[in-house]
Amino acid sequence: MRLTRRALLLTLLATPAFAQDAPVFNRIATIEAFRMLPADRSGRSIAEIVAASGDGNTLVYVDGGQRGLGFVDITDPAAPRPAGFLALDGDPTSVATRGGRAYAVLDTSPNKTEASGRVVVVDIAGRRQEQACELGGQPDAATVSRDGRTLVIVIENERDEQRDNGRIPQLPPGNLTTIPLTATGIDCAALRRVDLTGLAAVAPTDPEPEFADVNGRGEAVVTLQENNHLAIVNLAEGRVVAHFSAGTVDLDQVDGRRDNVIRPTQRLAGLVREPDAVRWLDNERFVTANEGDMVTGSRGFTIFRRDGSVEWDSGNLLDHLAIRLGHYPEARSGSRGNEPEGVEVAQFGDRRLIFVGSERASLVSVWQDRGPGQAPAFLQALPVGVAPEGLLAIPARGLLVVAGEGDNPQTGLRSTLTIHRLGAGPAAYPTLLSENGAQGTPIPWGALSGLTADRSRPGQLHAVTDSVYAEAQILTIDATATPARITRSVTVTRNGAPAENLDIEGIAMRADGSFWLASEGNPERARNKTANLLLRVAASGAIEEEIALPEALAGTALRFGFEGVTVTGEGADEAVWIAVQRPWTGAPAGHAMILRYLPATRAWGVLHIALDRSPAGWMGLSEITAIGPDRFVVIERNNQWGEAAIKRLVLVSVAGLTPAEPGAAQVPVVARRLLRDMVPDLAAARGVVQEKLEGFTIDAAGNAFAVTDNDGVQGTSGETQFLRLGRLPTGD
Repeated sequence: MRLTRRALLLTLLATPAFAQDAPVFNRIATIEAFRMLPADRSGRSIAEIVAASGDGNTLVYVDGGQRGLGFVDITDPAAPRPAGFLALDGDPTSVATRGGRAYAVLDTSPNKTEASGRVVVVDIAGRRQEQACELGGQPDAATVSRDGRTLVIVIENERDEQRDNGRIPQLPPGNLTTIPLTATGIDCAALRRVDLTGLAAVAPTDPEPEFADVNGRGEAVVTLQENNHLAIVNLAEGRVVAHFSAGTVDLDQVDGRRDNVIRPTQRLAGLVREPDAVRWLDNERFVTANEGDMVTGSRGFTIFRRDGSVEWDSGNLLDHLAIRLGHYPEARSGSRGNEPEGVEVAQFGDRRLIFVGSERASLVSVWQDRGPGQAPAFLQALPVGVAPEGLLAIPARGLLVVAGEGDNPQTGLRSTLTIHRLGAGPAAYPTLLSENGAQGTPIPWGALSGLTADRSRPGQLHAVTDSVYAEAQILTIDATATPARITRSVTVTRNGAPAENLDIEGIAMRADGSFWLASEGNPERARNKTANLLLRVAASGAIEEEIALPEALAGTALRFGFEGVTVTGEGADEAVWIAVQRPWTGAPAGHAMILRYLPATRAWGVLHIALDRSPAGWMGLSEITAIGPDRFVVIERNNQWGEAAIKRLVLVSVAGLTPAEPGAAQVPVVARRLLRDMVPDLAAARGVVQEKLEGFTIDAAGNAFAVTDNDGVQGTSGETQFLRLGRLPTGD
């Protein structure tokens, strides 16, 4: 059935959940997977698939990095507690639960051609293994039938992506394995395998099954991902009763080029869906998350009927949602875009909800199934950890749990489980989104690295994007709306073309409505070295003047350079002030610089600012904002996430100081005092405290705002926190 999507497209902007009276999900807690480990926590710890005990009080998740099961006590879901770890003899790939037992499937294969695995039964309360049986192949997913009688295991026998460029067929073939559940565990002797070969046109000898779900009639729907195929299996009879291709989709107004610019202007035709996760909506319909794998993926999710007909397809909606919320992963534009992978379906009160996890966008979207023949209604989008893999709804407790598998011990951004609870609104996320541009598609944005305010209009701000994107953008933000809205974007240009080799980190509005921009240099690069530049830019984005550092300063520059810029005075009295992020060569230990540039005389001056110490990583400046002729607010932060994070607003005074000439032996040090510890503000979102607090400004009404930089969703969750701080006690 072909259904219109125009009305649904409009709801993504006009009527999201925060504008509705219905209950919404809000994140109430986040816990890192490594916290469940008993000893060394420095290695990779990856929360992938997550399940819950029968009473909903204990989470059980597979940790592929540590080869075991982690347990989390969520008796109080707003304060999750580590509840143990169980090492297993194999690589866990999935876990399902029934009552007080967990059924974990393990890959024990010595290589891709000698596939083997086992299922283990675990007593959740005792954190101990009770039983095991061999599966004869490599498992990838497990679920328990709705009647609680059967454990259903997808035996993938996955392909070797390094062999023949990952092409299939690669034997041995996978299958669907079923094992009866008993009062004491599983009946290994009654294990049965359902043959899935001979079904798909792509590689009939190598089905590559990926995921399965069971409906109320005892039928399992199975995705054969690399074959772009679906099969329905009658569990009682142990046979395939229907199968069909997942088909293709044509997409308009999407970004299909990996060029570090988000341009949703292309048409991509004939994209194979290659579904990953699948869930039944009822006994006649199911929904798939179309990740793609071998070819492209269609960047969306699809509602199928049991006969294989497509009832509804999301088309470009998930990509547009990711763009609108600043979560679009430009690095995946050439293949899978937001990359839907996980899907969950559950009944919350009188609403049947669909949750779709976009792995590369690190976003979960929530939809309401409105029944056969109708398009689902978009409700809201949820912030989660990096690369959401496992989605678990616990309707009896009003909870949604998301396991994010992205884990980087080196940066401190770790794999997490995020817990969301259904309750009264408003929705806390997003804090910032974009309206549609001239093409009728969302204005692209991300990696916000600087913030400034309009001098006369309260609530109107401007932000700038950094070198994550090949083309820098100046964005106009309406902060009078909730959430704040990006209403306009202009490209920074040089001689009429998008300016190259810039890393814009700071922006300041001048009295005439034009801007000063600070571009950070990187003289340490082996190639394509960039210089620290001060740019005078028209309101249209056109560069009118490029001002380089005098050699006495440029010769001391290191990688961490221009970071923030602000303005005092105007006309002949205009002064431009620049925050340099970290100490350069020749500066006293632990001191960064604040530079002054006088446009009227082209003179540079230098001041030093002492940086506090950080127990881990480095400390530096991220922003500077004038609050008077000789007083400023700077952001001082370290490069750490979570509990090691230090993020502050610091008041700086240059009263009575004369900036030194470049190269001078004696440089005055500015006075400083703490204005606000920003960690509580960032922690209030109940996620991981973010590293890059990079933008700060005070608007024409005296209200302060701050914003984080999401690094363009490269190795991060993509989350942007736009913070409303009200009037601060600056003493003015």
